[in-house]
Amino acid sequence: MSTRDTLVRAYMAGAILALAAAFAVTITVQTGQPLAGAMLFPVGFCLLYLLGFDLLTGVFTLCPLALIDKRPGVTVNGVLRNWGLVFVGNFAGALTVAVMMAIIFTFGFTEAPSIVGQKIGSIGEGRTVGYAEHGAAGMLTLFIRGVLCNWMVSTGVVAAMMSTSVSGKVIGMWMPIMLFFYMGFEHSIVNMFLFPSGLMLGGNFSIYDYLVWNEIPTVVGNLVGGLAFVGLTLYSTHVRTAPKRSAV
Repeated sequence: MSTRDTLVRAYMAGAILALAAAFAVTITVQTGQPLAGAMLFPVGFCLLYLLGFDLLTGVFTLCPLALIDKRPGVTVNGVLRNWGLVFVGNFAGALTVAVMMAIIFTFGFTEAPSIVGQKIGSIGEGRTVGYAEHGAAGMLTLFIRGVLCNWMVSTGVVAAMMSTSVSGKVIGMWMPIMLFFYMGFEHSIVNMFLFPSGLMLGGNFSIYDYLVWNEIPTVVGNLVGGLAFVGLTLYSTHVRTAPKRSAV
């Protein structure tokens, strides 16, 4: 795709997923039931997938397979370019929604955050400084949560491909996305909303804490989880062992 199309699709994906995260946190706070928020969070993922937008977690899994399968025109630089553009677009979309929601939660930064805003601030603090307090063990835990997250998210992406109907695609995506959100796994794009929002809403952590003790390890974990446990495993057992297809 062109640079423009890639950025636009990535921007919209980041924004929609950020709105879904704000929606899920609001439900959790208002009902006191984390499962309720997790059950409804996948609405955002389903919408962005059906609209053809791009998440970093998805392209981590799918783009390298075209390279491995030696598809015409696919290069290492092309894959890295796609990853970079999608990262920038996702971050811009998530950050836009983060600013908008921070304005809503504080009436334009004129008063203390609402109860939902306070919850988002505490999430950002607990999932940065909280990991840092455990040192290397905390970093390992963060990385593994990133791996497990994209294992589930990418499973949802592939599951959606099994159906040609909207309802079938939604069902295929809903289950693994609900699982990752309820289990508290680390999703790099969701975190692009939660942590900048947390900083604006009074969370007691820094940009350095966010990048070093969450975003960067989460991105690496998401890459490993999606590519190793979904992309390469399915490729090795379904594509490499499938009967050769002749061009018609």
